[in-house]
Amino acid sequence: MALNIKPLSDRVIVEPAAAETQTASGIIIPDTAKEKPQKGTVVAVGNGKKDEPLTVKVGDTVLYGKYAGTDLKFEGKDYLIMREDDILAII
Repeated sequence: MALNIKPLSDRVIVEPAAAETQTASGIIIPDTAKEKPQKGTVVAVGNGKKDEPLTVKVGDTVLYGKYAGTDLKFEGKDYLIMREDDILAII
């Protein structure tokens, strides 16, 4: 997926995964009880800091903190822009 936004420095843009609509046992979760997803796919990366290259790349599925990043709406889609430090793990 090509995104026309280039993050600066050590920032990355993540497309959050869709929120769960049903539990494993089949119970449907109402909109008011859905939690913000903590998993997503990296769609754009910056150049990194001097002497510190980024470890994530476009296409990686990552886990991030619950309140990490800043919400961004671009061309009708929701994204999060965050520093690489806010990413907890690569899946």
